[in-house]
Amino acid sequence: MKTATEVGGDYYDFNVGMDGTLTVVIGDATGHGMRAGTMVTSTKSLFNVLAANNSIVQTFQEMTRCLKLMQLDKLSMCMTMLKIQNNRLIMSAAGMPPVYLFRNKHKIIEEHLMEGMPLGTMDNFPYELKEMELFTGDTILLMSDGFPELQNQHIEMFGYKRAKNSFEEVAEKEPELIITYLKEVGLSWTNDKDPDDDVTFVVIKVK
Repeated sequence: MKTATEVGGDYYDFNVGMDGTLTVVIGDATGHGMRAGTMVTSTKSLFNVLAANNSIVQTFQEMTRCLKLMQLDKLSMCMTMLKIQNNRLIMSAAGMPPVYLFRNKHKIIEEHLMEGMPLGTMDNFPYELKEMELFTGDTILLMSDGFPELQNQHIEMFGYKRAKNSFEEVAEKEPELIITYLKEVGLSWTNDKDPDDDVTFVVIKVK
């Protein structure tokens, strides 16, 4: 995570349940600074309570209900949540960039875009749910929109196509090396200029 200001609005977290289920989230709050930080703090508390819930859709809806009760003045939280148990992946998203899944067997990148309203905006939204099987060597990349929206000196955005291609170049490597490479690509694009938005990566590789 690279924050644009002293207090970031991006968020990532994980939880390992009693049955071994790994729950991972990445989020992006509206705005920057302290207001966004308040939303991150609230969301983290809710995740700690709700992470064990088997239903991602119910978790999103309950988070929205609680956030609206807090009356945080039109603040909202975009989020991707996924659950992995053994070789089974379930995921959903609320207003976040696509999830990139590298399939080690065929050496291809799958792009999974799940549209949905940010948390804290609409009650009982019918969030899309995707379920699939994972295999050894498969690699998942979660990111906030700060990476594809990086701008170069010509005010040109890095873009999702370059983000996907950059991941594809190193998807077979270890997670730490993947993140290091993506950071270096981003710095090269901006000519080492600090980002205007928070940039966050989460990389998960299947053993």
